[in-house]
Amino acid sequence: MPRRELGRAMAKEEEVISKLRGIIDPHTNISVYDMGLISELKVSKEAVSLTFRPTSPFCPLGVQLAHNIKRSVMSIKGIKKVDVKVIGHVQEQMINKSLAEL
Repeated sequence: MPRRELGRAMAKEEEVISKLRGIIDPHTNISVYDMGLISELKVSKEAVSLTFRPTSPFCPLGVQLAHNIKRSVMSIKGIKKVDVKVIGHVQEQMINKSLAEL
């Protein structure tokens, strides 16, 4: 990857991380990123994919947080596709289906 493109990719990833730091878990008052709930983060020029693991399998805010993550990252200029995969939640299949439709 040419140096200029590498710089842009790094800047885009920093912007994604900044957005993720803005998603606060109301029970802990800490961002989903800083709590380590985000993994497998991949950022390209126009797309982002990541995995989100709620704090517990029964987290009542799992759906809301997952939707907020996707909406927040989608708001970044130039991002056209965001794939958020939820794992470790009792309703992960339903949540992932709703995220695909978002």
